[in-house]
Amino acid sequence: MTNHVHLILETVEEGGTLADIMKGINLSYAQYYKTKYGHIGHFWQDRYKSILVSKDEYLLACGSYVELNPVRARLSEDPKDYKWSSYHLYAFGKKDRLLGEHPIYQELSTKEKERRKAYREFVKGMLLSRDSMQGEMVGRIIYGNETFLERITALLGVEGRVRARGRPKRQEKYTK
Repeated sequence: MTNHVHLILETVEEGGTLADIMKGINLSYAQYYKTKYGHIGHFWQDRYKSILVSKDEYLLACGSYVELNPVRARLSEDPKDYKWSSYHLYAFGKKDRLLGEHPIYQELSTKEKERRKAYREFVKGMLLSRDSMQGEMVGRIIYGNETFLERITALLGVEGRVRARGRPKRQEKYTK
């Protein structure tokens, strides 16, 4: 994307926290960019935002949401036309040392060719229903089925949606 990136990351205990990982990515990219283009001053507008996603069909849906972002933003007609996408790995098998195939993707088929075709069909289905996740993702910090949502909200003591900032607006009562 021209003004932000989407990453789907799975952290492991010995790999550091997500905050540490994002700090490293953000810092190294900011330094690279500032050096290359002579940029001075603040680089990032906001800190990163994260969403917890269950390891099931919701993860696959989130991946296709990310891969369809350039299409929704009209940067490309088709996800295969966007250079900076993992779609090339999952849909066509183009290897990339930064990307790994997730087990949920592996479950689409035992045969590689069929798996790729199934993924292309899945993404095409998501594209046909362009708004399928648009409303779903807005304001969410946890994404998954009801069991997953209940388990995570109880474990972490958080709500699944971000509340609007500030005090709730007062409801005016009009009387005649």
